[in-house]
Amino acid sequence: MRANSLALRLFLSATAWTVVILVVTGFVLSGLYRDTVERAFDRRLNVYLKTLIADIASPDIPIEKTGQMLGEPLFELPLSGWYWQVTRLDRAKPEVISSRSLWDRGLPHLDDQHVAPDLDGIRKSYVQGPEEQRLRLVERDVDLGQDGRFLVAVGGDAAELDDEILAFNGAIAMTFVMLAAVLLLTTLFQVRFGLAPLKRISRGLAAIRSGKAEKLEGSFPVEIEPLARETNALIDANREIVERARTHVGNLAHALKTPLSVIMNEAAARSDDPLAGKVKEQAGIMREQVTRHLERARIAARVAVVGTLTDVAPVVQALARTMEKTHHDKRLAIDVDVPEEARFRGERQDLEEMVGNLVDNACKWASARVAIEVLREQPAPGRNVVRVVVDDDGPGLTPSERDQVAKRGRRLDETKPGSGLGLSIVVELAGLYGGALHLGTAPIGGLRAELTLPAG
Repeated sequence: MRANSLALRLFLSATAWTVVILVVTGFVLSGLYRDTVERAFDRRLNVYLKTLIADIASPDIPIEKTGQMLGEPLFELPLSGWYWQVTRLDRAKPEVISSRSLWDRGLPHLDDQHVAPDLDGIRKSYVQGPEEQRLRLVERDVDLGQDGRFLVAVGGDAAELDDEILAFNGAIAMTFVMLAAVLLLTTLFQVRFGLAPLKRISRGLAAIRSGKAEKLEGSFPVEIEPLARETNALIDANREIVERARTHVGNLAHALKTPLSVIMNEAAARSDDPLAGKVKEQAGIMREQVTRHLERARIAARVAVVGTLTDVAPVVQALARTMEKTHHDKRLAIDVDVPEEARFRGERQDLEEMVGNLVDNACKWASARVAIEVLREQPAPGRNVVRVVVDDDGPGLTPSERDQVAKRGRRLDETKPGSGLGLSIVVELAGLYGGALHLGTAPIGGLRAELTLPAG
C-alpha cells in the first residue's frame, strides 16, 4: 500500500511538472512564432513601402501614377484590408493619394499617435482601419527637398497574422497533448518499473515476518541492492543477539541455581534451627523468582526472533490426546475444531505452554466435556490474529473470581492439584507476544478462556 502511495505521488508530481513545462514551452514557442510571423509580415509591408517611395522619388513617374508597380491585386479591391496612402505635407492643404481599396476612407497617422520610429525611420503599429478592420501599419516620412515632403503609409490585414498564429497554436497544442500523453505513459511505466524492486522487498519482509522466509532473496538493481544487503545483515545480527541472550540466560540460570541449591541443602541439614528454616523459606522464594524472571527473559528473547511460525492444529490435537490420557479417570469428551491453515507467529513450545495450561485447567474443572475451537480473524486491516477458545462444563467463575485467578499463585480451590501459576503464566506469555487472555462464561455452562495471539 505504501509503495502504491509512493508510486501515485511520484506519478502526480511527474504529471504536474510535465504539464507545467509543456505549458511554459507552448507559450514561449507561440510568442517566438508570433514574432517571426510579424517580422515576415513587416518585411512584406516594407517592400511595398519602399516601392511607393521609389515611385515618389522617380522623376519619370507622375505622382498620380504612384503605386502601379506594386503588383498586389488586393490594393485594387475595395476595403480588402490592404491599403497604401501617400500624403504630401509641404502644401497648405495636405494632398492625399491612396490605393483604390481605401475607397473614400483614409489611414490614421502613427506620427499623431506618438509612435516612435525605428533605426530606419519607419514607424510600425496596429491600428483600426476602415470597416473596423485591424491593420498592421508601417509609415515613413520622405523628404525630397524641392520636390516635396511626403508621409508614406502601407497597411495590411492583421487577420492574416492572427489566423496563421492561431493555426500554429492549434497545431502545437495538439502536438503537446500527444507528447504529454506519451510522456505520462512513459513516466507511469518508469515509476511502476522503478518501484517494482521496492515492492519485492516489501513482500520479502512480509514473508520473513510471517515465517515463510529467513532473508531477502533474489537479485535487485544496484540502487536497491545495498538496502537488501543491509536488511539481511540486520536480520542476521538480530538472530545473533537473540542467540547470545539465550546463552547468557542459560549461563545465569546455572550460576544462580547451584548456590541456591547449596543454601537450601545446608538449611535442610539444620532443620531444628529456626534460622535455617527461614533461610530455606527465603531461598525457595529466591529460586522461584529467579526461575520466573529467567523464563520471562528466555521468552522475550524468543519473541524477538523474526520469522518464527508455528502450525496450531498439530499442537492443539496433540494436547487434546495428552489431556484425554492424563484425565482418563474422568472420561472427558474433548472436542477439537481447528482449521489446518491456522498459524501462530511465535515459538511452538510457547504455544504448547499457553494452550496446555488452558486445556489442563478446563479438564480439572470439567464435569464431562471440554471444547477447543481455533478461529482466524482480522480485527484491523493488516493485523491477523488466531483466537483459541477453551470451554468446559464445570462450575465456572464469577466476575470477581476471574480477576483473581489470573494473579500469580492465586488458587480458589486448594483441593485441586497445581501451584496456581498456570493462568498467570498464560497472561504473561500472551502479553509478551502482544496477545491477551479473556475469561468469560462458556455456552456449555462452565468457564470460557479466550486466548488471542498474533497469526502468521
